[in-house]
Amino acid sequence: MRFCVDAHAIGRHLTGNEVYIKNLLHGFAALDDSSEFITYLSEPGAAHEIPERFGRRYVAPNPFLRLGYELTNRLRKDCPDLIHVQYTAPLGCPVPVVVSVHDISFVDHPEFFPMARVAQLRVTVERTIKRAARVLTPSEFSRREILRTYRVEPDKVLVVPNAVSSEYRPRSREQAAAFVRRRFGIAQPFILTVGDLQPRKNQTGLICAFEKLLAAYPELPHHLVIVGKEGWRGGEVRRRAEHSPAAERIHLTGFVSDEDLKWLYAACEIFVFPSFYEGFGLPILEAMASGRAVACSNATAVPEVADACAILFDPSSTRDMTLAMRDLLIDAELRSRIERLGVQRAASYSWRSTAGRTLEVYYEIAARKSAAKSFTVKSVPVS
Repeated sequence: MRFCVDAHAIGRHLTGNEVYIKNLLHGFAALDDSSEFITYLSEPGAAHEIPERFGRRYVAPNPFLRLGYELTNRLRKDCPDLIHVQYTAPLGCPVPVVVSVHDISFVDHPEFFPMARVAQLRVTVERTIKRAARVLTPSEFSRREILRTYRVEPDKVLVVPNAVSSEYRPRSREQAAAFVRRRFGIAQPFILTVGDLQPRKNQTGLICAFEKLLAAYPELPHHLVIVGKEGWRGGEVRRRAEHSPAAERIHLTGFVSDEDLKWLYAACEIFVFPSFYEGFGLPILEAMASGRAVACSNATAVPEVADACAILFDPSSTRDMTLAMRDLLIDAELRSRIERLGVQRAASYSWRSTAGRTLEVYYEIAARKSAAKSFTVKSVPVS
């Protein structure tokens, strides 16, 4: 079998999309040594992130060139059994498509995106979902939303959960704190959040809750560390932090490497995830796997991922968020219990399992294609 994967996200700081496809490819390498895998990359430096035996082809980072022309031409030359994409397939795609759609927040909450981006996604994602042989999504919440919005056959949409890399595991807090002190100049205990700076991630709401926390409990020495690159309207988060009465205690790191991130998780006192909308919420599992207690929103797919292993709050309520942080910071017994539960929860997710279930879909679609070819050949009259 020959499978092609659109891996243009690797090396481009596309956060969840990049983490997903990178871990999936390494899972494939561990599980399937008989099939041929070809990856389509947009960053030359991304080659070292790809399993060594996988083929590499380079396509333009510009989506109009990549999706409108280059991928289609590549697929005609490579003749794979299918292509796996995230959200959008190339125009005129000559092979079966497997698409991963992590969420459809652009439909449910268009206010979280630029208008042009919403218009583009509504057209291209719908076209891809209708065209795809199979749609993969990481949560039951996202599956319900996809079925409700696009009215496709239920059997077409399959839940294949994301997972957490083995790089995220409990580490010595003292060792991690020393790393963070050297790398970021943060010597105090801190609350951590991770996510691109954008309205959907609700960092401004977290800053407000952090201010309330310090006002009510001035004895707390904690700082707030916000990790993530600046996305659409991300400047609003930066300005809110700069003008906060707690500005000296708020740190925006920008994008950080995976190596830095694992130490930040390990060093934090607690992890808070205040997002309004998620199709999964991978940072929740990363923090849990790192042995840190999690407080997170009770919206969309987040409770499905966190289960009963985190403190949930209403992301629209500053009071709820403040109380959740207070409870975890002040009650050491509660914090310890949530940490233990989180480690167990994260261990139930595996990229190997995710890759295995995805490969099952690949082989199903490839078998379908082979059967169709066989039928076509047998149907041709012999002269």
